Amino acid sequence: MVVESINNEVIIRMPSFLGIDTIQRMIDLMSFKEATIRSQAKQEDIDALAKEVNRGWWSKNRSRFIK
Repeated sequence: MVVESINNEVIIRMPSFLGIDTIQRMIDLMSFKEATIRSQAKQEDIDALAKEVNRGWWSKNRSRFIK
């Protein structure tokens, strides 16, 4: 693996034998880090939002699972 820093960017070269799935998971993690690096959200805020989303999803989809 080769890592270079050029003009405020980091270029990472990886061998293809790692596989696309592995590389995609690494890219997904880096995208998540980029999106959340400046977040000031507290864990309890994130947990509350997750509960709210799950509750809404469950109320809309419950009939698909419980008959």
